Amino acid sequence: MTSPTAQRALGGVGVPDAPRSNLRRTALTAITPVIFGTTYVVTTELLPAGHPLLAGLMRALPAGLIALLVTRTLPRGAWWGKAAVLGMLNIGLAFPLLFVAAERLPGGVAATLGAVQPLVVALLAVPALRERLSGWRVAWGLAGVLGVGLVVIGPKAALDPVGIAAGLGNAASMALGVTLTKRWGRPAGASPTAFAGWQLTAGGLFLLPLTFLVEGAMPGITLRAALGFLWLSLGGGLLAYVLWFRGITTLPVSSVAVLVLISPLVAAILGAVVLGQTLGALQLVGFVISLAAIVAGQLPAPAKLFNRR
Repeated sequence: MTSPTAQRALGGVGVPDAPRSNLRRTALTAITPVIFGTTYVVTTELLPAGHPLLAGLMRALPAGLIALLVTRTLPRGAWWGKAAVLGMLNIGLAFPLLFVAAERLPGGVAATLGAVQPLVVALLAVPALRERLSGWRVAWGLAGVLGVGLVVIGPKAALDPVGIAAGLGNAASMALGVTLTKRWGRPAGASPTAFAGWQLTAGGLFLLPLTFLVEGAMPGITLRAALGFLWLSLGGGLLAYVLWFRGITTLPVSSVAVLVLISPLVAAILGAVVLGQTLGALQLVGFVISLAAIVAGQLPAPAKLFNRR
């Protein structure tokens, strides 16, 4: 018979405090999309305009190097290639696409495009993780997109084609990165900080030459911009991704993916508090729908409704 200690090591199966442990891990993982929700206001209010690659570089590379210095742990064997792939998907491609979308679209439109990520993850999990396509996940994923749309898209929202393509590309890149991170797991001996550091560094090194080739020399950095870059690197890079990758490797991937819906809700709240934007009755309805989708994404699908064989 398996002892309680062994059961905890295997993921808490059969352990009374496992739900409490999962709730704690979910709460810690949810800090990441809360931090991500600050990206829009930081980008528009603090960072120099027209430099999305620089913003991605400054968010990734300093944070990655700090993580490597702290942990002194490098990939081994096949993990050099895996870390490079994950770094490209989660960081190197996702960051600049995110900042392009944030600059060319109203925050609401960009956030709604990002909200399709749980749907993409649900589809990718079928071939990559051998999971069945869950009608429960898809239904609440669609509800989440609807809720976010009601919260953040106004009647005068501009639909820039480049911005839309960048927003969808960001969602697809991160969804594939999340799915592969879950498939490959985290190697033994690598802490969450080291694991995040590998990917942040790989993505940052990819962005380093690209930034200077495309955007040229670094613009003059004001105090406001320096504070913005500092927050994006330490908060939006190091802290956020340590918590995020830890959550992906210890929680169901679909549950983690739906947490991204928190990001546009935080962005909308900051827009109201910092920028003086107003939230009407329709937006409050959207908040309720989005929160319901987030909670439902953490629950198992009702067997009688969605898991009929």
